[in-house]
Amino acid sequence: MFFGEHTYKVDEKGRVPLPPKFRREMKEGVILSRGIERCVTVYPVAEWKRLSDSLAAKAVTPASLRKLNRAIFGSAFSASFDGQGRITLLHPLRDYAGIGDTAIVVGANTCVELWSEDQWNAEKTSAEEQASQIIESFGE
Repeated sequence: MFFGEHTYKVDEKGRVPLPPKFRREMKEGVILSRGIERCVTVYPVAEWKRLSDSLAAKAVTPASLRKLNRAIFGSAFSASFDGQGRITLLHPLRDYAGIGDTAIVVGANTCVELWSEDQWNAEKTSAEEQASQIIESFGE
């Protein structure tokens, strides 16, 4: 389980560290993909496999499944940690998420999200405003 919010500098080569407690769960490497809300989602390899298996088992129309697979898997890149615990954010992902010289690293339960500061502040405000309504909907 990943949780917490951390701010890190992105170096000139696009490398960003992840917290040591996150890296322990990602020893086999990670898959980086476009997140739905303009962030970069970082999946441990095992979680990526579970996501892949889950999508393969869904009963959706072939055209819908092809579109979904393109959106998720077409933007994905594998990565591993360097000796200083950093992963490299490739330009397509950095551009998509608007990540410049600072990345907000957010634990999101089974994955990790990387956000630009501005995007994260807006998302965090929105999530905090809607949290009680979302929790209430679980009881319905």
